[in-house]
Amino acid sequence: MVIGYMKAAPTTYVMRFEGGKVVQEGAGLSFFYWKPSATLVSVPLSSADVPFVFNEVTRDFQAVTLQGQLTWRVTDPRRLASLLDYSLGPAGRYRSDDPEKLQERLVQVAQVRARSVVQGLTLREVLVRSDAIEQQVLAALAVAEPVKALGVEVMAFSLLSVKPAPEMARALEAESREALQRDADEAIYARRNAAVEQERRIKESELATELAVEARQRQIREAKMAADIAVEEQRAALMTRWSDNERQAADARAYALEKTLAPVRGVDWKTLMATSAGGGDPALNIALAFREMAENAQRIGELNVSPDLLRSLMGATGRER
Repeated sequence: MVIGYMKAAPTTYVMRFEGGKVVQEGAGLSFFYWKPSATLVSVPLSSADVPFVFNEVTRDFQAVTLQGQLTWRVTDPRRLASLLDYSLGPAGRYRSDDPEKLQERLVQVAQVRARSVVQGLTLREVLVRSDAIEQQVLAALAVAEPVKALGVEVMAFSLLSVKPAPEMARALEAESREALQRDADEAIYARRNAAVEQERRIKESELATELAVEARQRQIREAKMAADIAVEEQRAALMTRWSDNERQAADARAYALEKTLAPVRGVDWKTLMATSAGGGDPALNIALAFREMAENAQRIGELNVSPDLLRSLMGATGRER
């Protein structure tokens, strides 16, 4: 059958050549064509993703592997079709492998731009600044002449992983592990120091409390001693006052006795005995008489006492008793 039918998707740009000239072109066309004389060119307009893996060297001469994907789309299908063969064969497949070469060319251009960025950074910067690398490479691809010449636009440059050499990765891991361990040790030391400081504050607080209690107890003892001293002082004042009162009372009694005895101070005691209330007692008078005789015993030669007198004296003494 020499008549064919072409129906393209909306994301496919189709051009039909007759006699070396474009007689029909556009996206999403459908038409009949004469197979012996027509040539069809089909350029996809939808975006596509192509993976990549780059092995580059950083500024400090360390190997690093960049893995990601490149997103692109065709913006000028006529220019792309003029540079690469997108014509379809009788079976509807591409006549050549040029469509696959387009992805290789884009990956190569992206690798060149990524190499220029990576070589200006150290290994540590490459590992932690993937976002900055993506932005710089994407900006470089947007103005790259090889990409513009193909009529293609790079929409995104994404880095999925950035890996150093295995031995360098182990060295960085060890260094990071040691740094983390140091941080952990410092945290432990800080926690212990904080605990010691807190314990010291507690001890100081307890000591301050004990000192306050001791001071309060001392104040209580001092107040009690002051009260006891005040009581003793009052007692001493009372004893002094009592002594003064007793002395004054004794002085008053002595004065009264002195005034009482003043009139009879020069009178003989015999006279006083005779004038006293008991001066008329016969027994008393006899006793005084015997005393007078005893005082003048040297003058008495002989003394006779009758039995009757002694009996009367003894009788009077017994009655008194």
